[in-house]
Amino acid sequence: MDLLKAYFKDEGGMGTVEVILIIVVLVGLVIIFKDNITEIINTLFDKITKKTNSF
Repeated sequence: MDLLKAYFKDEGGMGTVEVILIIVVLVGLVIIFKDNITEIINTLFDKITKKTNSF
């Protein structure tokens, strides 16, 4: 029981606010670079398709 209490009192980990801020930043970057990311992924899939069709 004391171990459980100590676990919940531990403040050494990341808090909810930090996790939410990281998620917001990542979502913002995805929105900003959406076109670039889509272009890179399409290029990769095109290369994969060409390589698999060549066998």
